[in-house]
Amino acid sequence: MRKLFLALALFATASTASAQDWPKFLGPTGDSKSTQTNLLREWPAAGPEVVWTTDVGIGYGGPVVQNGKVYLLDRNHETEEEIMRSFDLKTGKELWSYKYSAPGKVAYPGSRSVPTVDGKYVYSVGHSGHFYCFEAETGKPVWNKNIWSEHGGTKLPVWAISQCPLIYGDLVIVSSLAPNAGLLAYNKVTGQEVWKTENLGPESYTSPTIVKVDGEDHLSIVISSTNTFMHREAPVVKGRVIGLNPNTGEELWRYDNWQCMISCAPLTEAGDNKFLIVGGYERGSTLIQVVKEGGKYAVKEVFIQNEFGDQTKPALFIDGHFYAQYGTNNRRDGLCCMDINGNVLWKTKREPNFDKGSMIYADGLLLATDGADALYLIDPSPEGYKQLAKADLLKSDIATEGRGNWAPLALADGLLLIRNHSKMMCVKVTK
Repeated sequence: MRKLFLALALFATASTASAQDWPKFLGPTGDSKSTQTNLLREWPAAGPEVVWTTDVGIGYGGPVVQNGKVYLLDRNHETEEEIMRSFDLKTGKELWSYKYSAPGKVAYPGSRSVPTVDGKYVYSVGHSGHFYCFEAETGKPVWNKNIWSEHGGTKLPVWAISQCPLIYGDLVIVSSLAPNAGLLAYNKVTGQEVWKTENLGPESYTSPTIVKVDGEDHLSIVISSTNTFMHREAPVVKGRVIGLNPNTGEELWRYDNWQCMISCAPLTEAGDNKFLIVGGYERGSTLIQVVKEGGKYAVKEVFIQNEFGDQTKPALFIDGHFYAQYGTNNRRDGLCCMDINGNVLWKTKREPNFDKGSMIYADGLLLATDGADALYLIDPSPEGYKQLAKADLLKSDIATEGRGNWAPLALADGLLLIRNHSKMMCVKVTK
């Protein structure tokens, strides 16, 4: 009997140690990396086991996971309603949902963002700027704002609001980019505004993130240049990257030479206060370095490389190399690898074609969607593209007019959450 109790205790300890929440956009550390181990190195011909599926509306919003529960902000684009939903991670059973009216129509309709779950609360920003704090256990709303209309916003941005809330201490931070506000920080429990910045520039779709500069936390945000296709009458300005004090909103540094009309991706940290900015339209990537000179911060432009970029997600930095999916209106470079000096080492182009998909690095491997129908298992290497497995799990049963499956992924407790425009799937990717 004593041996049985010891075995059970060891099993419980191992189970707890292997569990890994995915509480926000880009995962627990904000860099699309997971501590998950024991990933399968090969898949059956039909692909890894699909544990469950559930119906979802058209969209691009991804899930988060905490304590065995999944949270997803869904949208019914026909009724113009949004639905915050919670599911059991193991079974897919819906635990609760909360629906509210969110008027507004844009091209490529549907959900946009990833919620953030933090202890007792889950936070989300919807397509039309509705910012909610819910009880994570019950779905009961605690407080709500509208980060667009409450700050002078009228007509929605071209691609609507696509904000993923950022928790920092007692604050929850989002980017409004309405005429009368830039970044906004609220008390995460009460919803009271703590600080805000002035408008930071042209409409952007990038969420704020925390980066380290000399070991200190800086709040960073990437801002688009003028979208000259959609706003021919607007003044033409370059985009920028701004670093701020996350507690006060005070600007610490900025880089003013970013040229991308539709910025979506946060920064990628590359060590030594270096950060990679990626995009499309038509700047690919720029590496900057933040330095301190005479007690003040300055930014050095290290290199510009237009042969490497990613339109919708930040690049992954693995063992001194960057990996990204570089597909825009004018490029189909596929999955690409670039070294820290800006040398592009390889591109898959259209064989296989990776275009605005999502990637997670775990256990020395990449789990990647290709932005279309497939899920891939890849061994990341500067020597060349090394595919280990592929499964066509994301083929949609509805017409989406060529709109890809671009939603971010989530990995928790050995289970990978992926979605297309009609289903969310839970896939077992560990042994």
